[in-house]
Order: sequence, then structure tokens, then C-alpha cells
Amino acid sequence: MTFDNARGRSTPYRPSPTSPNVSATPSVVQSLQLHSGSAVPFSVEFSPPRDAAGEERLWRAVRTFERMHPAFISMTYGAGGTTRDHTVRITGELAEETTLLPVAHLTAVEHSVAELRSIVGAYADSGIRNILVLRGDPPGDPLGEWHKHPDGVEYAEELVRIVRDLGDFHVGVASFPQGHHRSPDLDHDTAHLAAKLRAGAEYSITQMFFDVEHYLRLRDRLVAFDSVEGAKPIIPELMPITSLRTVKRAEELCGRPLPQAVLDRLHRAAGNGAEEDRAAVREVGIQIATEMGQRLIDEGAPCLHFITLNFAKATSEVLTNLGYGVTAAPVSA
Repeated sequence: MTFDNARGRSTPYRPSPTSPNVSATPSVVQSLQLHSGSAVPFSVEFSPPRDAAGEERLWRAVRTFERMHPAFISMTYGAGGTTRDHTVRITGELAEETTLLPVAHLTAVEHSVAELRSIVGAYADSGIRNILVLRGDPPGDPLGEWHKHPDGVEYAEELVRIVRDLGDFHVGVASFPQGHHRSPDLDHDTAHLAAKLRAGAEYSITQMFFDVEHYLRLRDRLVAFDSVEGAKPIIPELMPITSLRTVKRAEELCGRPLPQAVLDRLHRAAGNGAEEDRAAVREVGIQIATEMGQRLIDEGAPCLHFITLNFAKATSEVLTNLGYGVTAAPVSA
């Protein structure tokens, strides 16, 4: 659907004559099934680069992971649409120029419903069928007060319905192992997740976490609350820590402090010198991510989703430790 401001009503979204056939691409859930033959699938997340050098680095990482055949890749979306055109362009190029399955992020921050429909249409014109829907964080301060756009939506559940109503799209949502920082309690948070899934989302990707027990309890809570929605994949999100500076970044992305046991290991590795022992911190960070990945595999996680920050090396090392490597592409039955 698109929004006709002059008439104040919704009209069907019509792809341009040159639009790729989005219905020909698999959904994330289908891709997970295709990639689950001999190992738990993995996926990776990228962010829109800020300049030409960053774009070159992104594409080097993309080509590295392409040889390892992730189930999908995702591209984040700047707060308030700050990277909107750039994001749409690069995500479209990933769809057109690689063998990878891209998932586009879409947030409601500072967007009207009409703008949201236009963005989804632009994704469709680029051949994007899979969209990860997020309400999003306030620009400049992820933990700041949320303000709805006057002509926008209040909750991700509404955004799920908008995207599903626009055509042949497959939608994922966010889930929060420790609960969203704006939720009053875990029961309230679980109810919101179930509502997003009932609205038409097919899976969720968790916020980053550093205690696997939080992921397992989230899974248990959702199944207990709604066994039907609890059967949908909950994909855990991981990020290898490579320096103490990335600890701060990880905590910003988590919205929570890292577990004290994890911080203790990293600070011991950093040493007591004037400068941290970055090589030792990085080694411990890789160990922690590997340990978490193996536990998640053992506990039946449907996929491992890695935040890469547009670098390939650390995530590739974790994947290698877990037995992944350059492989032949999966073949559909």
C-alpha cells in the first residue's frame, strides 16, 4: 500500500515496470531451513558506511562472508532516517550484486506513515522482500524519551501491519532477552513481543546480550505466554568484544551493562598498564563470543546473528572456532 495524502486513504503499492521480482527471493525463515543441513545457520549485520573508505571496507567484509554462505545479512537504518537514501541504495546493491539474502531494517523514528510506506516501496523496487521492523531509538540518545511522529506510529506492532499490508513482504521484529528498557516488567515485554508476532512477524532477532541464560529465559517466557508464537524462531544476536572501547558500544546497543563476570575477564586481560593490552582483550572477547555461540548451538538456537560493525575478522574467527568456514552454497531440495 501507499498513502494518498490528497484523498487521505491507502492505495496499493505498484512496483515500477523494472522492479525485481521480490516474490522470487526466499524469506528469512525459508533461508534458515535451507542452511540448517549440517550446522546451525549464521547471519551477519552491517551498518550504512559514512564515507567512501567505509563503503570499501563494508564490501570487503561482505565478500568475506559471502564465501561462508550466511543464511542472511541485515543492514541497519539510521535513527530518524538519517541514512535513509544511502541505506536503501546499498541494501539494493547487496540484493543485486551478491548471492546473499539482504534484510532491510525499518524504524518508525521521525517518520510519518506516508514516509514509511514510501521507504518500503523503495525497498521493493530494489528487490528487497525481507524487512526487520523496529520502533527505533530516539536520535542522539538511545535511552532518551520516545516521541511519536504526529502522523506516525507508536509501536512496532503497527509498523508490522503496515509492511504486511503493502504486499509480498516477510517481516521480522526485535526481542529483548532482559526486557526492553522501557517495559515495566518482563511479563509486559513478553506480551508486546507476542503482539508483534501475531501481527504478522515471522521471527525475531534479539537485542545483543552477554549471558545466554537471558536468551533461554526469553524463549521459555514466550512459549509459556503463547505456544503458537513461541514456535517462531528467536535468533540470538552476538558481538565479539575487541577492545574496552567496544565494551561501551556494546552497552549502548544492549541498553544494559555487561555482566560483571564478563567485565572482569576483559579488565583482567587489559592489565594495569597506562594502556590496555588490546591483543589480550581481543583474545578474551573472541573466547567469550565463541563460548556463547557454542552454548547457543547446544541449546538449539535457530541461527547465530553477529553484529560486525562492518569488519569481518573478529566474527570470522568466532565462526572458525565454532567449525564454520568457506563452504559450498546450500542447494535447495
